[in-house]
Amino acid sequence: MIHQHDIICAISTPTGIGAIGVVRLSGKGSVALVDSCFKAASGRPLSSYTSHQAVFGQVFQNSILLDEVLVTLFLDHKSYTGEESVEVACHGSPYILQEMLYLMIGLGARMAEAGEFSRRAFLNGKLDLSQTEAVADLIHAEDKQSHAIALNQMRGGFSQRISQMRQQLLHFASMLELELDFGEEDVEFADRQELITEVTEIAKELTILHSSFKQGNVLKQGYSVAIVGAPNAGKSTLLNVLLQDHKAIVSHIAGTTRDSVEDTMYLEGVKFRFIDTAGIRETSDTIEKIGIERALNMMKKAQIVLFMFDLTTATERSVKQTLSEYENTLKTEQNVLVVLNKSDRAKQSSPFDLDYPWVAISAAQQQGIDQLQQWLVQQVKNKTTSDQTLISNARHYAAIGEALTHLKTVNQGLDQGLPSDLVASDLRFAMDALGKITGEMTSEDILSKVFSDFCIGK
Repeated sequence: MIHQHDIICAISTPTGIGAIGVVRLSGKGSVALVDSCFKAASGRPLSSYTSHQAVFGQVFQNSILLDEVLVTLFLDHKSYTGEESVEVACHGSPYILQEMLYLMIGLGARMAEAGEFSRRAFLNGKLDLSQTEAVADLIHAEDKQSHAIALNQMRGGFSQRISQMRQQLLHFASMLELELDFGEEDVEFADRQELITEVTEIAKELTILHSSFKQGNVLKQGYSVAIVGAPNAGKSTLLNVLLQDHKAIVSHIAGTTRDSVEDTMYLEGVKFRFIDTAGIRETSDTIEKIGIERALNMMKKAQIVLFMFDLTTATERSVKQTLSEYENTLKTEQNVLVVLNKSDRAKQSSPFDLDYPWVAISAAQQQGIDQLQQWLVQQVKNKTTSDQTLISNARHYAAIGEALTHLKTVNQGLDQGLPSDLVASDLRFAMDALGKITGEMTSEDILSKVFSDFCIGK
């Protein structure tokens, strides 16, 4: 049971030894609680300082010095949570941090629940639900792209637009419901054509956002790159070179890789998940067949495919024939790069004329790897723009889909001339769906689920 008016506390810095560790408190009376065990170097009580001031001093535990600390005050509505808060920065010893936490609990605070600081920020109107979820995404951002998505959402532009759409729908729903009070007089307060135009425009914008989830989720989770090709084309060597690690077994024996091997790396702030697959060929080996089936499945699912060929044996004709055989497996929206490996040993010197982009490399000699990496990064840059709004949250995706379903019903009802109360009801359903995103229409179960995914100190 969460008590909103308690003083809560938690360690806000990661587990482990560090130069600095922070214990955070929030709730009315936080300043007085810390002041009861703190002695400022200035000799002044914490209550004499203003918000956002940092005060150096010492914390005592049962009259025994625990540590020298820096206390920062955040008063009233000037804090993250929207209430009186204090952060105590001490030395990053796990022992000191735990003792500092026990001390605050002993003085009257309680341990914060997961995400409770952010939950209070939401309940106190400092952030809407979409923004608080963006805080969690920002904390877990592992690359430049996911950081940009979370930062854009945390600033509130996305949720503000959702709220505007909701207000537009509310206006028309109110007008339709008002008509019910004048049913006998056959009065129309809501212009039907204007409503159709408005709903169509909102639906169009929501459709763009809804379709952006695939791209947003890819940026959040990382681009999957399947390395496929015949046995001994150099797939495992390339994986090891890209990762700068001996992740996959390399052998001159064909069919060494019988299952998918994968790992992640970052290129210019973009997260890629490279997947080395089993060599594709005709075989009677049962285990190898399973590996090849998985390789073909990876080829279908991956956002990018690196199709490798051994340039010492491949010809332009054989490469074209192989690509043609797998043309149905390679999705049209999928990025495919033909990688001609072993260029240092190849007799073929003239460029190939292919329908797909290609690059000649020597994985063993690490030649042409830079060009391959540049091509990968460029594929991501071609798909995103700095001002593009992408959704990467599955809850938002579901809510927008629900809103679109109800808006479609609204337009159908208007076309069929349904009564005002039925159209207004569908508008309300669409509004409620959008309200789930910002928290304007959110159940306690949804709040509990959202904030349970946060860390304790946030």
